[in-house]
Amino acid sequence: MTTPFTDCHCHILPGLDDGATCVAESAILARHQVKWGFRKAVCTSHRVRKYPNTPDDVRRACDLLREELFKQGIALELEPSMEYRLIPETWPETLEKGWLLPWEGNHILIELPIHNASKIGDIVPEDEIKRLLDMGYQPVLAHPERYLYLDMERYLSLKEAGALFQRNIGSIEGLYGEAVSVRAEALLSEGMYDLLGSDLHNERYAAFFDSFGFNVSQ
Repeated sequence: MTTPFTDCHCHILPGLDDGATCVAESAILARHQVKWGFRKAVCTSHRVRKYPNTPDDVRRACDLLREELFKQGIALELEPSMEYRLIPETWPETLEKGWLLPWEGNHILIELPIHNASKIGDIVPEDEIKRLLDMGYQPVLAHPERYLYLDMERYLSLKEAGALFQRNIGSIEGLYGEAVSVRAEALLSEGMYDLLGSDLHNERYAAFFDSFGFNVSQ
C-alpha cells in the first residue's frame, strides 16, 4: 500500500540513467531519503531511448544497492520499477516484450515528453492509460506540473481516463522554475494530486529539499 512514507519516484539506482552514477552516490541519496522520513523508495529508473533499461537491469541494480544499504545500516526498503515515457521509440516495445515492472502490485509510473509534445508521435496518452487499466495496472502520471503544454481541460481528460497524478517535491518551491511552480499550485488547488515523489537524481536535488526543510511527516 502506498503511504506518505513511500517515495514513489526516484532515480537512485547506480549507473542506469541520469540519476546516481555509482553505488556510493546511491547510498548518499538513500540516507537523505531516510532523513526526510521515507521508509521505502520505489526505484523508477528511466525507460527512454537514451536509457533503454529492462526489468532485469533494474532488478540487478536494486539488489546491488540493497547490499550496500545493509552494509551501511541505512534502513530504506527498495522496490524496483521504472518510469516509462510514452514515446514511439520505447513504449510499444515495452508492451510487446512485457517489460512492465509495477510497484506495490500494479502501479505503473508513466511520463510524457517534458518539453516537446510532438515527441509523443501518434500515441494517445488517454488510450494508453485505459490500456493499462484493462491490463490490471494502475497508471500514475509523473510530475504533470512539468508538462506546460497541457491545459486544465487536458489534465481533466487524463484524470478521467484513470490516471493518478504524482507531484514532485520541490515543484511548488521552484526547483523547476516559476512556471512549473504556478502550474503545481493550480493543480494542487484543484485537488488533482494523489501521490508525492522526490524524482531524486543527485545531491543538487537533495540540497534543494534541505533548503526548505522538507520532511514527509510535516
